[in-house]
Amino acid sequence: MGATVYFSKTITPEKVLELYKLAGKELTGNVAVKVHSGEKGNQNFLRPEFWKPLVDHTGGTIVECNTAYEGARNTTDRHQKLMEEHGWTKVFDVDILDAEGPDLVLPIKNGKNIKENYVGKNIEKYDSMLVLSHFKGHPMGGYGGAIKQLSIGVASSYGKGYIHGVGNPDNFWTSDHDQFLESMAEAASSVIDSFKGEIVYINV
Repeated sequence: MGATVYFSKTITPEKVLELYKLAGKELTGNVAVKVHSGEKGNQNFLRPEFWKPLVDHTGGTIVECNTAYEGARNTTDRHQKLMEEHGWTKVFDVDILDAEGPDLVLPIKNGKNIKENYVGKNIEKYDSMLVLSHFKGHPMGGYGGAIKQLSIGVASSYGKGYIHGVGNPDNFWTSDHDQFLESMAEAASSVIDSFKGEIVYINV
């Protein structure tokens, strides 16, 4: 049985809140809100003000993880500074899930390429998750959306390299592309399993 998907051509803060309510699943407990915090100098991300009515409705905490490549998000200090520059911390509580180690290791059921997923350990603090994705092209991941948010997005800095390298971070840029895509899906499945279905997805 397929999932029920609601679609609107209108893209406003009010409309995404309306669509969340239409989904008919109210997230409870401590809610993690997974966003893309935005690369430094890149304008192609949805701003905190856009998400504010929805995040306020859920009472959630914005969560992110550090990157595995050089840049403004590859260390906790740099990432927190960028979150401030992009306005996230002015509007919401923010949690860098892998700010401190060790990583949390999630088992992957029936994984063909990888058997475990290294994620930011702070994810254990949350009872449910709201996955907010902006739909865009990516040179390795193809069209990024909820699967990328749940896999690369929730993985720790080490975990990102582990997925990209199909179990070997040393092969970050040289792994088989199809196996990398499959590894993303496998990693995402472990996060879904850990929340036991307490997840709502919104793609813009």
